[in-house]
Amino acid sequence: MASVLHLSLPFSHIQSPHNPFSNASDSSFITLNFSRTERFQGRRNCNIKNGVICLSSFSDTPLLESKDEFIGSLKLNLLSTVSGLNRGLAANEDDLRKAEASAKALEFAGGSVDLSTIDGLDKLQGRWKLVYSSAFSSRTLGGSRPGPPTRRLLPINLGQVFQRIDILSRDFDNIVELELGAPWPLPPVELTASLAHKFVLIGTNRIKITFEKTTVKATGKLSQLPPVDIPRLPDVLRPQSNTGAGEFDVTYLDSDTRITRGDREELRVFVIS
Repeated sequence: MASVLHLSLPFSHIQSPHNPFSNASDSSFITLNFSRTERFQGRRNCNIKNGVICLSSFSDTPLLESKDEFIGSLKLNLLSTVSGLNRGLAANEDDLRKAEASAKALEFAGGSVDLSTIDGLDKLQGRWKLVYSSAFSSRTLGGSRPGPPTRRLLPINLGQVFQRIDILSRDFDNIVELELGAPWPLPPVELTASLAHKFVLIGTNRIKITFEKTTVKATGKLSQLPPVDIPRLPDVLRPQSNTGAGEFDVTYLDSDTRITRGDREELRVFVIS
């Protein structure tokens, strides 16, 4: 007997021309079956060949042609949901709920992430661009942690945010582009701050990063200035609440999309850059 995985997901989060219920209300659900059976047997039980996904509870019509196509639809839905939120800085409560639901649908369909394998860890490698952080809805650059406000007391504009991960050296750098306002008639100052960390894997999908230093480099018209390294404070000088380390779970990962959930429940979505 073939093993079958049953998934129940909100209709409204499956945005696909193959989905006859894509405009249904949030309270409606579909049941999806994944199996390796040899043939599609139709009728009430949608068995799936090579990962084909079918509606089993409401229709005999296949929802999508393949699991990969289904995953692609969920990814597109998530990216569309967060696309106009300025990395989360413009998100309201309704936006946060929609992003959370879209991310959960993709996480659930994608299954567990295993970074303990060579293939799993290899997918982390590269430069990732942050497209959404639920923490930025606090309107501070620190998210749920203390940080300077944006466009309030300080004239700080947040540019692009990247993560650069090297699985061989275990380097994990957060790279933030900033624009600092200056008194008229001086132009704003453009900076790139690189927060260098080392990372270790905990279990199968949890990553712990430990801060080492910050490097600030002027860009734009001041790009000729040398970078400035700001080392990590000695342990005796740091507040006890600031350990210089953090943890997060990688809850979805493929060759171009990554979802993480932080130790303070931050949801972050990245795409490969």
